[in-house]
Amino acid sequence: MNIFEALRQDHDIQRKLLDQLVDTSGDTSARDEIFKKLKTELEIHADAEERYFYKPLIDVDRTQDLARHGIAEHHEIDELIEQLEETEYSSSAWLKIAKDLQEKVEHHLEDEEHQFFQIAGKVFSDGNKTALANDYNKHMEENR
Repeated sequence: MNIFEALRQDHDIQRKLLDQLVDTSGDTSARDEIFKKLKTELEIHADAEERYFYKPLIDVDRTQDLARHGIAEHHEIDELIEQLEETEYSSSAWLKIAKDLQEKVEHHLEDEEHQFFQIAGKVFSDGNKTALANDYNKHMEENR
């Protein structure tokens, strides 16, 4: 497995959780459970992705701006999660923020999968891609 395959697997988990989240309503245990799973998944993924994907890209001139852009989007996602935590599950604003989060995350994943991965693929050697995937997966397993 290479780093791109590892990241895509987790992107699929995030998409599924986001779809489930925006299908919930009100102050329910389902909404609470899915939100907590999604929050944990996004936080652990962002940390691992910054360590094992973006950090190596920041060191290369041609990928530095992409890496910074990706990290900035992680911060925007964190802010939306904080807004959700500060909003009552029963509030109509909660679902709107959840949909904003879904849109932001899906935009971020599309950027990565359709732009960043192609450029990073030219920067990383095959050995790098595999080693980064191993480190990324280990981090995810230890922190899930």
